[in-house]
Amino acid sequence: MNDVDQTFVEFQAVQQARHCAENWLAAFEAALTARDAERIGDLFHPDSHWHDILAFTWHLTPVIGRGNIAARLAAEQGRTAAFGFHLPQGRKPPRQVKRLGIDSVEAIFEFSTALGGGAGIIRLSPTSDDRGRMKAWLLSTTLESLTGHEERIGANRPTGAAYSRNFGGDNWADIRRKASAYEDREPAVLVIGGAQAGLSIAARLNQLDVDTLVVEQWPRIGDSWRKRYHSLALHNSIHLNHLPYMEFPPTWPKYIPKDMLGNWFEFYADAMEINCWTDTEFVGGTWDENAKCWTAQLKHSDGTERVVRPRHLVFANGVSSYPMIPDLPGLEDYKGSVIHSEGFDSGAVWKGKRALILGTGSSANDIALDLHSHGVQTTLIQRGSTTVVSIDPSARLNEAVWDEGGPLEDCDLIVSSATPPLIIKAYKAVVQRMLQLDEEMITGLKRIGFKHDIGEDETGHQMKYFRRGGGYNLDAGSSALMIKGGIGLLQYDKIERFTADGALLKDGSTVPADLLVLATGYYPQMELVRRALGEEMVERIGQVWGIGADGELANMYKRTPQQGLWFIAGGLAQCRINSKYLALQIKAMELGKLEPLSATSDLSAA
Repeated sequence: MNDVDQTFVEFQAVQQARHCAENWLAAFEAALTARDAERIGDLFHPDSHWHDILAFTWHLTPVIGRGNIAARLAAEQGRTAAFGFHLPQGRKPPRQVKRLGIDSVEAIFEFSTALGGGAGIIRLSPTSDDRGRMKAWLLSTTLESLTGHEERIGANRPTGAAYSRNFGGDNWADIRRKASAYEDREPAVLVIGGAQAGLSIAARLNQLDVDTLVVEQWPRIGDSWRKRYHSLALHNSIHLNHLPYMEFPPTWPKYIPKDMLGNWFEFYADAMEINCWTDTEFVGGTWDENAKCWTAQLKHSDGTERVVRPRHLVFANGVSSYPMIPDLPGLEDYKGSVIHSEGFDSGAVWKGKRALILGTGSSANDIALDLHSHGVQTTLIQRGSTTVVSIDPSARLNEAVWDEGGPLEDCDLIVSSATPPLIIKAYKAVVQRMLQLDEEMITGLKRIGFKHDIGEDETGHQMKYFRRGGGYNLDAGSSALMIKGGIGLLQYDKIERFTADGALLKDGSTVPADLLVLATGYYPQMELVRRALGEEMVERIGQVWGIGADGELANMYKRTPQQGLWFIAGGLAQCRINSKYLALQIKAMELGKLEPLSATSDLSAA
């Protein structure tokens, strides 16, 4: 087949995919408008999935099975009043794809509701009966904007007239200083944490005209990355890690070094006009039920304090909170240096010394590489089984949608369309491919006694991250060194206790060490809530992060049982995607269009 013929075939495939998608959307809108559950259900396969993000349910809602989907859509349509389903210009066109082994027509569509504009994904495949009729096995519906309160971007961007008129002699810099000082007003939203999560949600809220203050305990925005160990770089590639509204320069490296990222965060905060107080710690807060706001205590590094009264409090300080220091037998007798991984900088000062690292996760292995590169005799101590995945090619399998190209927002929409059962199924499939790609490395690790696993349900490192925030290593080269003996491996169950010189083993020998690095992780985010807001608040809101009863991340990116309390965390892509949904909910509550979760009559349907 020559190039002309190939182009014609591809054109025909696109046209056929468009025709299928347009026909399905027309039939779906007619059935939805009639609120006819039977007709809606007839458009779906029996084992189908619907993921709604705010558009119909004002929640992050997975619905599984044709009957459940049809009934829920028909019930919600009375309030949602969705209409105008169409294939938009300027987005990825309908196309033939294979997802989870299913040959499908995948299409991005847009629509409107009584409150705003939405977008979504459909995946259609032929039935085994009905003459091969195309039905949906996946539908996603996502609220993208609130009518009359759209993001101030693109054609809706501000004119800059307020700056150019020079009211009262103020220029842009004067206006920014006054805006950040909060001398004459209270912020509507207080965001705790100035890294990717805090900056993403603040940038989104700014574009929705919600007055937002970010507090960061470090001296500079970006220090939460700059102050980490010397050799750190991101473990996933640049093309999925952009922040909202501003993509990284095309000249940047594939895996961004931590100082480069920290500098970008500082630049981003300035460019996005984010109000930030650095050197400022959130000490604690209480909810004023009568005033419907928080009393939040902030402490500056110079000892001065400030109380602010925002209506919303957003915890944006990571999946983890405080370093976890294990109770190790004999550690009080150890005469060497003990450092938690959070406080490790560089192995340069330990050249020629001996180091033990307790842990076999990503941080432990990265630190081991750093120490080894500086001539430190390094041994990893393994306490529990660990999932090990090569950064490239295996970990990059989870970046496949972004690898396909196209607008970033389209890739994000596709990624967020999957329900939890589909995510599990996808990760299981990816893990099997990872095992093939990493077979030599895994075999070598097992040969030296390394305890390796692929997750409790064979979903690998990704579900470990969502469930517990650790237990895996995205391997940057330490595994090969362990296999060759360049980095040592010691099983924790062989240790009797720690002594002045190092680790005393049960066989009576000692593994000497000048340095012990505790790469033992962190308390979950609930510990931060406990210390800042109290035990009663912890009991009220329940689990934060981890998998909830509906399969979604618990209390993340959505209303919690406590009015005005929100959580956002995760990698840069997670924060970019979910900050949009979180910001829309806060804006809707500010407009009186969304009630607090605790005030809804049916929490299961909220």
